[in-house]
Amino acid sequence: MPREPSPVRVKAMLIAPNADRTAHAVTLHPSTREDPDGYHRLIGGGVEDGESHHDAIVREVDEELGATIGDLAYVARVENVFRLDGVPGHETVFVYSGLLEPQPAAAGAVLTESDGSVVPVVWRSFDDERESVPLYPTAARPWVRATAAQR
Repeated sequence: MPREPSPVRVKAMLIAPNADRTAHAVTLHPSTREDPDGYHRLIGGGVEDGESHHDAIVREVDEELGATIGDLAYVARVENVFRLDGVPGHETVFVYSGLLEPQPAAAGAVLTESDGSVVPVVWRSFDDERESVPLYPTAARPWVRATAAQR
């Protein structure tokens, strides 16, 4: 029997550097079958029906972090095909860069997802070659590196 295709979700996510551009804010998620040490994900979320991706990233950051975004700039659209605990997923992600105002604390920062779950926010070094926790969406990594280079 053919499998029902999973819906392609549309997301907007933010590369949010700190003031000295040495790190960027990401969410830290618990272990999964694919990533036993957990994983990092760019901040952001789903684009709602009738909403532009630009409006979605502004709304998501406000709702989840209570922050605004300074110097907001569209960076790229990337595709993210993945598995999460064995379940296939597919996203089109509109990636932005910008400065969070206020910036999350260096330790103990969290955001609240639309379902009420609380997720830690951490600062991931732009120089992350030795980082054991992967960053998703993977296809955004070249744009993350390019953002770091814009000093």
